Amino acid sequence: MNEWLTELGMFVAQLVTLVVIGGLAIAAIVRVRGESGERSRLRIEELNGARRHRRRRMQLAASQPGARKRLVKAFRRDDKAHERRGRKAEGEASPTVWVLDFHGDIKASGTGRLAEEVSAVVSVADQNDEVVVRLESAGGLVHGYGLAAAELDRLREAGLTTTVCVDKVAASGGYLMACAADQLRAAPFSVIGSIGVVAQLPNLHRLLKRHDIDMEILTAGRYKRTLTVFGENTEEGREKFRDDLETTHELFKQHVAERRPGLDIEAVATGEIWYGKDAREKGLVDALGTSEAYLVERMQQARVISLTLEHKQSLGERLGLSVSRGVERSIERGMEMLDAGRWQRR
Repeated sequence: MNEWLTELGMFVAQLVTLVVIGGLAIAAIVRVRGESGERSRLRIEELNGARRHRRRRMQLAASQPGARKRLVKAFRRDDKAHERRGRKAEGEASPTVWVLDFHGDIKASGTGRLAEEVSAVVSVADQNDEVVVRLESAGGLVHGYGLAAAELDRLREAGLTTTVCVDKVAASGGYLMACAADQLRAAPFSVIGSIGVVAQLPNLHRLLKRHDIDMEILTAGRYKRTLTVFGENTEEGREKFRDDLETTHELFKQHVAERRPGLDIEAVATGEIWYGKDAREKGLVDALGTSEAYLVERMQQARVISLTLEHKQSLGERLGLSVSRGVERSIERGMEMLDAGRWQRR
């Protein structure tokens, strides 16, 4: 029995070694190929055609079996008519609606991708085209969202009509970006506003002092360091920090006021948030409605094209993402089982 267990252990160890070596070899090959090729690709989808395809599938599913052949023939006739209209309109300038998406985190880390997407649109768009940005962000770092807002301003500077649609939230830095739009639309219960600036940090000076730990902070420049985590903060440093926050707030207000001149900036720049309906009454947004409803409306007059710059993930990134998703699903499943058990005990 012991010999059998020893042989089994040796076999498992050899198998694991082979798997590890094979995985490393595959990772090396993928890495070399990834370095030699492009790290990103542009994904383009015409939403008109996708919506028409889905509608037809729904019509077929809802029809009686005997009527499906007639529907398919009707679809073919529509396709031929659509193709003929397209050939006739080749010399005419038909508008295009370009759709971009921005889902912001605290660092606005998607700004680089957004910048490249804006450059792609500006390079081909006509003056009668429109750019729709589906924006979702609760804000974050000032410099990150300042850059993101500047990227959206490039659309206005290029003479392109820009519409920002907010389905969930555009607050603080997210609203800073949204103000670049010629038209700002929001869902009725989306969160809008938060035109303010906040900063917070812990201070451990008294804890260190209680344990006889000194913290030396050396600076050159009177205000090189105003508030610190470990050092002893002074009232002068606090006052300077407050002044810096006020300066940033004034820049925020100026940015919004320049792009939405009809807004009573002093009344809304209090750091408060409003839901879509109230935000419209205060002039923070121009219209109510979801992004999907607006795009469906625009499909009646224009081609609607979604544009996304996708980052090609390495093998390690894909494996890490798979493991992360597996852990998340396990945690969610565990929470569901605990919740179900709680209800069953009752």
